[in-house]
Amino acid sequence: MQMPRRNQGRKKRELGPNRKTLASYTAGADDYLAHWDRGRTYRVPPLLREWVDPLPKGALILDLGCGPGQDSRYLQREGFRPIALDGTWPFLAHARRRSRRLSLVMADLEAMPFRFDAFHGIWAAASLIHLPKKKLDRVLVALRQLIRSGGKFGATFAHGKGEGFATQGWIPGRYFSYWKKDALAQVFTRAGWKILSLKTVCNRERKGRWLNLIAEKA
Repeated sequence: MQMPRRNQGRKKRELGPNRKTLASYTAGADDYLAHWDRGRTYRVPPLLREWVDPLPKGALILDLGCGPGQDSRYLQREGFRPIALDGTWPFLAHARRRSRRLSLVMADLEAMPFRFDAFHGIWAAASLIHLPKKKLDRVLVALRQLIRSGGKFGATFAHGKGEGFATQGWIPGRYFSYWKKDALAQVFTRAGWKILSLKTVCNRERKGRWLNLIAEKA
């Protein structure tokens, strides 16, 4: 009689939202790079200028979810020391081709390999939007530990209600969470951040309605 296999009947463990999103970005990397960083003049995001202005030259900055590294390259040209972090290898490979001097780290937003109080500032342009809402509290607490007292946090969040996977459109399979201003402010306050600015903008850094946030480690 044939013995049953040990794993027979077990369900294959599914990837979580973060890993599914990274897999979708990897699969769609060529389309993404063609849209964002090939043959295209870089326009400095207005929020990035506003957020980085009070930081001292030479400040160590974490670019969280850097993509192909456009913002990090700008920060480096302006005299700052950016650490560009992303979980999508093709993006980091492209960033390396564009700049040999840029410091690159491949890591997960939920498991960052840095010591406490390391950074003067953290920049998160359209990266934390891929976290489920229930995980944002914990990630913001972890980020607060990485930044120095008085350090500045700048981020953009998709405006709206709800969350879930995009099933159609450009690069499907990515997870998105949408926030209203009051709810997002409550999460940051609970995590120990002092909000300096929180605005709803439309078609500014990106198409559509977004929440632009600047906060400080309380």
